[in-house]
Amino acid sequence: MKTILQIVLWGLSIFFGYMIYKSVNGPIEFKKVRQERFQSVINKLKDIRDAQEAYKSVNNKYANNFNSLIKFVDTGDYIITTQRDSSFTRYSREYQIDLPVDTVVIDTLGTVKVKDSLFKNDDRYKTMMEVPFAQNGETFEIKADILDKNGYKAPVYEVKVKKDVVLFDQPADLRKQENTRNSVEEVNGEYVKVGSLEEVSTNGNWPPIYDRKSDN
Repeated sequence: MKTILQIVLWGLSIFFGYMIYKSVNGPIEFKKVRQERFQSVINKLKDIRDAQEAYKSVNNKYANNFNSLIKFVDTGDYIITTQRDSSFTRYSREYQIDLPVDTVVIDTLGTVKVKDSLFKNDDRYKTMMEVPFAQNGETFEIKADILDKNGYKAPVYEVKVKKDVVLFDQPADLRKQENTRNSVEEVNGEYVKVGSLEEVSTNGNWPPIYDRKSDN
């Protein structure tokens, strides 16, 4: 009985030791996984934002689906222009003399492929809709609209993915905490996203640290 009791006590000691280790080390490991996965997601969202800005510059609106956006990147062209100041004289009936008039002349220099300008020789834009680390091949949600701001019609868009999709294999309690974050140093809310359907904004909801990591 003494031997059995010692084995049980040793087992309980090991179990509780492991639980203590897990409670301390779990959040640390979670933070590491979260930052790595969010960085990959945010890098894709930046590509999508660049593609959307290019799409808007040509079409005066944002793409409402990835098929249209990818096709545009694959086949679209930028028009390259330059502008210069100029002046000429125009007869003034009021003063009955020729008066100088200043103007801006816009010259078209040519075109450049959107994919060459944004992605060089990289074809990653073809899979920009795919969410990194998603278990079941989930894709980003994408929506575009026209927002009325005091009579001004502004094109807007939003692309997002739930954090739970990216962190599907992490502890449920830590994911629950993650979805309620509200800090300038964190990705707030239950989504990682760029753009907004409620405001005229193309910003992402991530802190600057993810931009620095991407640049490096």
